[in-house]
Amino acid sequence: MTALFDHIRRRIGAEGPLRLDDYMTEALAHPEFGYYMTGDPLGRAGDFVTAPEVSQMFGELIGLWCAHVWTQMDRPEMVHLVELGPGRGTLMADALRAANRVDGFLAAAHVHMVETSPSLQKRQRRNLSTLTVPVSWHQHFAQVPAAPVLIIANEFLDALPVRQFVRGPDGWAERCVCLDDSGDALAWIDQPTDTPADLPDAVVGELVEISPARAAIAAELAAAIAAHGGAALLIDYGHGKSAPGDTLQAIKGHQFHDALADPGEADVTAHVDFAAIAAAADSSVRVSGPVTQGAFLTALGIEARAAQLRGGATPRQAGEVLEALKRLIGPAEMGTLFKVMALSHKDQPAPEGFA
Repeated sequence: MTALFDHIRRRIGAEGPLRLDDYMTEALAHPEFGYYMTGDPLGRAGDFVTAPEVSQMFGELIGLWCAHVWTQMDRPEMVHLVELGPGRGTLMADALRAANRVDGFLAAAHVHMVETSPSLQKRQRRNLSTLTVPVSWHQHFAQVPAAPVLIIANEFLDALPVRQFVRGPDGWAERCVCLDDSGDALAWIDQPTDTPADLPDAVVGELVEISPARAAIAAELAAAIAAHGGAALLIDYGHGKSAPGDTLQAIKGHQFHDALADPGEADVTAHVDFAAIAAAADSSVRVSGPVTQGAFLTALGIEARAAQLRGGATPRQAGEVLEALKRLIGPAEMGTLFKVMALSHKDQPAPEGFA
């Protein structure tokens, strides 16, 4: 049992079963025991590897994408370059190095890192310490000052909490977390509930997921873009169309793990419903995609960049570049499971990568 389990057990004893979104918030973001608050989960020594850690090519292409959107915005004198959930800061460092090729972009850019984890903030500060552009840290996107904005969110939405509902013969029940009969482990329980207004149709026995938290951030990003110009690039694993199904998962030590075991020591996430993200952004912005990560990176020229990197490499290094390329765009790797969506101002041309 973990320290966070003891806290959750006390909560359940006092309040009754917890909704899944409450449990996810505790498991990931409890200020003392939450998964993202207590260490660095990334890399081979952690629990999972994200695309920026696979290869510099990923961040470089995103940096050039941002710089190109900035030119489509008629090169505003100041633009906020925001990353939500920026991990170690690897993506931002690679992005800015590549974007420096676009004349004037770094002079206009003010970087904003939206990060709640103290340990990851420390890593980001070290990795970005040599930058010549101003960098600020925030707990929430709402703290970023109003201005034209370019937003990057890679594997951010999947960690926002979801709610699950099961359709029964007599109506809906919400999947919640309770204690098992021993009181020493967590278990699932379906609690009768009123039907939320945004719950889709389903047949008896089907489970559906919704995420008010994701809808809220999508609406917030869209409002900022509509008001001040810019774009948001959303990259995550998920599906392009809403559909019933349980996508909750936990990862520990690069292996799938029981989502209710060891709270605070495993990454608990769910697949992103990109159709729901588009609906939450509504008609105030242009929605492009989703397209697969493989198609997006290929359209941005990742194969040509890989060829460049292999050109002056040792045989071992060249093999590593090819392996990274396969992992990022291969259909059996990240290329198909991961999707990419952009939100952009309606007066701007459609962004690159979404033909």
